[in-house]
Amino acid sequence: MKIIIAPAKKMTVDSDSLPILSQPTYLDATRQILQALRQLTYDEAKALWHCSDKLARPNYDWLQQLDVTRQLSPAVLAYTGIQYQYMAPDVFTQPAIDYVQHSLRILSGFYGILRPFDGIVPYRLEMQSKLPVADQPNLYDFWGSRLYDDLYEDHEPVINLASKEYAKAIEKYLRPQDQLITITFGTLQDGRLKTRATLAKMARGEMVRFMAEKQVTTVAALKQFDHLDYRYAEELSTTDQLVFVK
Repeated sequence: MKIIIAPAKKMTVDSDSLPILSQPTYLDATRQILQALRQLTYDEAKALWHCSDKLARPNYDWLQQLDVTRQLSPAVLAYTGIQYQYMAPDVFTQPAIDYVQHSLRILSGFYGILRPFDGIVPYRLEMQSKLPVADQPNLYDFWGSRLYDDLYEDHEPVINLASKEYAKAIEKYLRPQDQLITITFGTLQDGRLKTRATLAKMARGEMVRFMAEKQVTTVAALKQFDHLDYRYAEELSTTDQLVFVK
C-alpha cells in the first residue's frame, strides 16, 4: 500500500531531528526546473507565486543561491504546514519511520515525488504553476507520467490523501487495474457533505500518523481511523472513495 500527500508552502531547514536516508529520485529534473525559475524576472516570479512583495522578495533572493545539494532536510520535516504538524514525524517510533519511508510519497511541483527522508531544500513552487520547462508549457506536462510510473511500479493500492491539485498529476494516467482510493473528510450540513480545508489538512496528517503507528496495510484497517472525532461513513463511501464524517 502506498499513500500520497501534498507538500506545504511553509518550509524550514531541519538537519538535526532525523537523518536523511535518500536523495530525490528526479534530482536532474529538479535542476531543470530551477534553471527555468532563475530565468524569470522578479515580477514574473512574483506573478507565478501569487504572493506579496513581503514573501516574493526573500524567495526570489533565495532562488538565486539555492543549491539542491546543500542545507538539506528530510522532506517530511522540511514541510511545516498544518498537515505535517498533525503528522508529527519528529516523534515517530522507528517502526513508524520505516513504514512511511516505504509507503508514504509526497508529490511536489519542484521535486516530482519524494520519499519522506529524501533530502530537500526550501522552495516555493506549486504543481499548478504555469511554468514552462524543457519545451513543456507547465509542470503537469513536464512531469508527465513519471510520478504515476514511480507510484504504481509495484502495482500496490494507493491511498490518496493529496489535494486535487496534486492528485491530478496521477489521475490522468490511471489504468483500469489501478487502485486509487481517495479519502474525504467532512461534516454533514443539511444532509450534504461539506469539507473544510483546514480541518481536512489536520485529519490527513492524523491519518498518516495513524497508519504509521498501526502499520496499516489494508483498507479494512484504514476504516478504523477515529482521530479528531472522525468516523468512517460506510453509507457515503464507495470502492474508490472512503468518507469520514466529523
